Amino acid sequence: MGVYVSVRGWLECDGAQLAAVREIISAHADDHYSHGWSTPRRQVNWTHYVFYGADIRESALDWFARQLEEIARIPASDGDGDLVRGLFLVGREVGGTTEWQVRDGRLAIAPADVRHRYLDE
Repeated sequence: MGVYVSVRGWLECDGAQLAAVREIISAHADDHYSHGWSTPRRQVNWTHYVFYGADIRESALDWFARQLEEIARIPASDGDGDLVRGLFLVGREVGGTTEWQVRDGRLAIAPADVRHRYLDE
């Protein structure tokens, strides 16, 4: 039996970036953990959101991180220069929760704030 981690969070992007996000997710589809990705049934206003929520084997974190790193590199699609942004909490039974931030064109991983400890109880 392997060690599992809880991964939950979201990405924010525009419509053109959403198409690129979907392509990246499809390219990494594994017919198992890739089912954790979802989008709203209908678009509401201008920001597009993509969510992920699943308990995955710790060994699959590299698979997830590679997707987020590719998604983070999606260029801005208009003059505003907005890149894809996101926040994910990765909860481990041992070692606590880490915060995965998609911002500034990269994936940054750091210990999560103590306020999020209740999620691991």
